[in-house]
Amino acid sequence: MTQQSLSFPAKFHQQLEKVWGNLSGWGSLAAVNHTSIGARFMVTGMFFFLVGGLLAMLIRTQLALPQQEILNAEVYNQVFTMHGTVMMFLFAIPVLEGLAMYVVPKMLGARDLVFPRISALGYYCYLFGGLIILSSLVMGIAPAGGWFMYTPLSDATFSPDKGPDFWLIGITFVEISAISAGVELVVSILRTRAPGMTLDKMPIFCWYILAMALMIVFGFPPLILASILLELERAAGWVFFAVDGGGDPLLWQHLFWLFGHPEVYILFLPAAGIVSTLIPVFAGRPLVGYRWVVFAIIVMGFISFGLWVHHMFTVGIPQLAQAFFSIASMLVAIPTAIQIFAWIATLWTGKVTFSLPMLWITGFLIIFVCGGLTGVMLALVPFNWQIHDTHFVVAHMHYVLVGGMFFPLIAGLYYWLPHYSGRMPSHLLGRWAFWLTFVGFNVTFLLMHLTGLLGMPRRIYTYEAGLGWDWLNLLSSVGGFIMSIGIAMLIIDIALHFRFGRPAQHNPWGADTLEWATGTPPGSYNFASIPSVSSRHPLWDNPDLPATIAAGEHHLATIEHGRRETLGTDPINGKIRDITHVPSNSWIPLQTAIVIAMVCLCLLNKIYWGALAAAIVAFIMLFRWSWHNGAHPVAAPVRDDDPVNPPLHSRTFDGPGLWGMVVTLLSNGTLFLSLLFGWFYLWTVAPNWQIPDHKAFSISGLLISGVSLTLAAWVYLNTLKRLRQKNDQHLERRLWISTALGLFHIALLIFIFAAAELQPRAMAHDAILCVMMLYLLLHSGMVVIATLLQALRVRKGYVSRTLPYEPMVLQPLWLYCLSIYWISLAVFLLLPQMRGLS
Repeated sequence: MTQQSLSFPAKFHQQLEKVWGNLSGWGSLAAVNHTSIGARFMVTGMFFFLVGGLLAMLIRTQLALPQQEILNAEVYNQVFTMHGTVMMFLFAIPVLEGLAMYVVPKMLGARDLVFPRISALGYYCYLFGGLIILSSLVMGIAPAGGWFMYTPLSDATFSPDKGPDFWLIGITFVEISAISAGVELVVSILRTRAPGMTLDKMPIFCWYILAMALMIVFGFPPLILASILLELERAAGWVFFAVDGGGDPLLWQHLFWLFGHPEVYILFLPAAGIVSTLIPVFAGRPLVGYRWVVFAIIVMGFISFGLWVHHMFTVGIPQLAQAFFSIASMLVAIPTAIQIFAWIATLWTGKVTFSLPMLWITGFLIIFVCGGLTGVMLALVPFNWQIHDTHFVVAHMHYVLVGGMFFPLIAGLYYWLPHYSGRMPSHLLGRWAFWLTFVGFNVTFLLMHLTGLLGMPRRIYTYEAGLGWDWLNLLSSVGGFIMSIGIAMLIIDIALHFRFGRPAQHNPWGADTLEWATGTPPGSYNFASIPSVSSRHPLWDNPDLPATIAAGEHHLATIEHGRRETLGTDPINGKIRDITHVPSNSWIPLQTAIVIAMVCLCLLNKIYWGALAAAIVAFIMLFRWSWHNGAHPVAAPVRDDDPVNPPLHSRTFDGPGLWGMVVTLLSNGTLFLSLLFGWFYLWTVAPNWQIPDHKAFSISGLLISGVSLTLAAWVYLNTLKRLRQKNDQHLERRLWISTALGLFHIALLIFIFAAAELQPRAMAHDAILCVMMLYLLLHSGMVVIATLLQALRVRKGYVSRTLPYEPMVLQPLWLYCLSIYWISLAVFLLLPQMRGLS
């Protein structure tokens, strides 16, 4: 069929595919499309899941009988450490993020996420970071101190090998991926919903993902800071956790669990979102108590950040604090109960169809309720003291995480599988997989409650016979193998269905949300035209909607301009604000991730000059990335037929980049607050904390440097004010002045830092001041270089009064740099002097 003979819809779809499609062959590595990236996250996550599962079976084989020597103590320690690490960091969170990346834009009625290149960078960081961690296991030098890496066990004295370094550097690499995905999802959900999709009409799954993404944004920075501090202590000898130098090992536990406990809900919320999405579909009616469920999601997100100390009831914290965190731990049962009652009410009042996905949802309801009840038991301090560090805790954790995350995930996998492949899975194999997994899981972990109550500690590689644990451990191991067979059948079912599965009819489950209005499998552009939405159930209200979308009867039904476009809408009322153009295929994310991986490898091998050189290259590549934006020829160059109403987002003052910058700075601010927390914690709690008699820095010099930074920021902000008034006179000159003032500030700061006589290897006080100065220099350097680039872009014609967008994106970064500078000066330097302690 020739191009000319094609009908309008067919020709239109072909043009859309040409603009939105991936490159062929090796070029697919440059793909940034959310469908491809989301699928890669999930496939890679399932690979790591198999690795973690294999390690779990080694553990169960070792513990099946008393006094076994299949694994020695050192190897066993490595195996259980890597099992926890792989499952928590390389499987659970990435695979849920991948699912969200795949589904959310389609549910919102968008063609892509707003920052596709960040999605691709996040994927490659995740892949390379995971391989770095896994390589330590292959080389036999894996970390052996547990997936929580408690100090002092993980410091250079007690763990002189490289295992902890692999963990710290690899996990930090992976967390860059998680936070980038979090920022991406938050901004996409708030700014790219279909016209008319107010917050009140947003699919419930997107509410869960919004909460999860925000929790990642705020929850991961404390662990990133802790990992950096511990690696600095191990590699450079700086003191943060060593008691002799004024540090405290409990600081690690606080920072770790500030991340670790919210992570439980980061895993649970998207899984609960799957449950809240699937139950109404298979019950054939809307979710009961939609607003109450949204309320419960928000409350759960907040409460989860106030529970971290319940992991530390036995470390000797004050009784008042134990009482507070015990009550807070029990409070979380309230929003959980609201959701469970809403699910039960929906099932009760609907006509339930027990298809394969619903079977896994039923398994989830049983297992998760059991896990929740043991969670309430663990929130009670006296009970917690009795069973702390026993197999009871292992059983509880698996009931909550596997029951609360894995079962809904598989339900969602079966539910959206026809959407991705266009084929149906086997009901027979699927049911066998479910029952084997369900029975095997309960045989494995239900009995662990008993071994825990009988006093069996966790993390022991063998045990004496005759303690009453023998038959329970044997049955647990048998259950583990039954569960493994069930998962193997699941994998076989999924693999076979791609070739032998029955072709799926359109919207095979009778769903109500927009992802089923795309093709099955979907095109790379999702929607040929973007529809307006007037209810929470667009496909139930208008079953013909997919046909009209494909026929190009809605928004953005044109592609002659060659740009990848989706609609930018108001975060509250869903009204159209702009046309958001997103980048096409790009090699920059892969190249940048490779260079960052080189930084990590150089650090692991203590080639610090190489790490520094690679880090500089990475920054250069990131700034090159920022250069290819806005009106740049490879992005959206100015054309005579540029749309005006609505305009392209790069011609406005308020595009998604500005939102992305704000959300990123919120995450960054959490890291800064964690540093402040560490400062005050050591100051008030660490037994050997000392503040030296002499002044660490020249205060007058810091004041002059701060004034220079303030002037630079004032010039920049004043320039933006004129730009808002459509005045771009002397725009380039003003940006150069701001850059020059910023450079003077940086030069003075470096001079002051170099002149200071700090002893970070001897005193925790000085070590934290060094981290503070490096943090300030890094941020000042970034904002000054970015401003310099803006001046060059003015010269190139990429920024002007009609192209004001990118300078606006930098505005929050200038304000952030200004804020952290003066806060640091006040808290780290002036406050100790005011209290007469310096």
